Amino acid sequence: MADEISTAMTGCQGKTVLLRLRNTKTVQGTLIDFDIHMNLTLDNAEDISEEKHLSLGKVLLRGDNILAISLPTDKS
Repeated sequence: MADEISTAMTGCQGKTVLLRLRNTKTVQGTLIDFDIHMNLTLDNAEDISEEKHLSLGKVLLRGDNILAISLPTDKS
């Protein structure tokens, strides 16, 4: 199972992902890197929780604060 998640995440590097956080915030950005603890580095990150989006730039999100990750779908 862990290998499948790692493979899916690796395939999404350089693509935009959508994250739901424990503090009810929703963040989207370009996935740069991740580790075994699901700590994620995002570039061009934005807090899209409110109507007005807040630009965050490059961020490191600690894995235990992430509730859900929406990965882009392949459109082959």
